Amino acid sequence: MSRIRFATVQALFESFPEALEKVGAKPTDEPPVAFLNKLAASGRPDEAIGVCAYLLPRREAVWWGCASVRKLLGGSLPSDITGLAAAEAWVQEPSEENRQRALDVGDKAPSHEPLTWLAWAAGWSSGNFSETPFPYPPFMTSRAVRIALLIAMRRVNSDERAKLLQVCLADGIRLAEAGP
Repeated sequence: MSRIRFATVQALFESFPEALEKVGAKPTDEPPVAFLNKLAASGRPDEAIGVCAYLLPRREAVWWGCASVRKLLGGSLPSDITGLAAAEAWVQEPSEENRQRALDVGDKAPSHEPLTWLAWAAGWSSGNFSETPFPYPPFMTSRAVRIALLIAMRRVNSDERAKLLQVCLADGIRLAEAGP
């Protein structure tokens, strides 16, 4: 069953105006998967990663982000993978307790680490800003997944980066089209 929530890229950007500003790709009336494939083929992986992060529902976006960061960093994962573990725990069981734990882990970790952003992606998936009645905006999870992947991909050897990003994007498209 497809998890694609938007008929066109234009509809995606209308739903997430912040994506238009952050991702950089110009919206079209193309179906999202065709658009992603075109971005990937044209050597614009930053934009393709961003579109995919906003295209997927929150839980799937976090799952894709976790799997992609694991692929990108491979043997270079830091010894402390608490952020990644917290995000994956939330994906496996998206309970309030797991969401809050992921948020707490992210808040205590260095912001320059991709695993921190994965923890925040899970933590910002629902709930409210600390001690306020205001919920996290719907784009926060997608933004955090995008940032996690951008940080991780810059740590990959440039000779391997393009190939790994193609694999990650293919995984994201497959997840969007058919589910897990």
